[in-house]
Amino acid sequence: MPPTVDPKDEEPKFPDLPGRPPWRVPVFPARVEGMTTTTVSKTGRRWGRFALHYAEMIIAMFVGMYGLGALLDVLGLGVSHSENPELGYLVMAFTMSVGMAVWMRIRGHGWVPTLEMCAAMFVPIVPLFPMLWLGLIDGGMLMLLAHVAMFPLMLVAMLRRLDEYAGCAH
Repeated sequence: MPPTVDPKDEEPKFPDLPGRPPWRVPVFPARVEGMTTTTVSKTGRRWGRFALHYAEMIIAMFVGMYGLGALLDVLGLGVSHSENPELGYLVMAFTMSVGMAVWMRIRGHGWVPTLEMCAAMFVPIVPLFPMLWLGLIDGGMLMLLAHVAMFPLMLVAMLRRLDEYAGCAH
């Protein structure tokens, strides 16, 4: 017998939205008749979904960075981070953004939250590029500080739209 959703669970229903990928399946526990499952508070599930989505964004970011970065290298378009740190960082931020944007669109997110998440890859250059130009940091430190800054910036972008990223709005 296929799993059925317990009506008492009061999980959000995912309506058919225009532009939503048809393979998008709601992510919440189903109950099968005759089986017992442990219940998790709605708040726990909400934050669990949020954490899962955050992890998905990090994975998508690295897949984009390594996958597209390797493709650029094969095509002879790779950039040396040590010789050209500004361009190297911008290319890397772009490849990470592509990975996240593709995954977010697959997950059914709109363009505004997708672009907000991509912006988190580029925001660190605002203070870091001038520091690089003034000789306060080198290319390696630029990369380190930018990567450290990306993760909390992604988190801030997600917290701004908590209902969406916790699985309650899309």
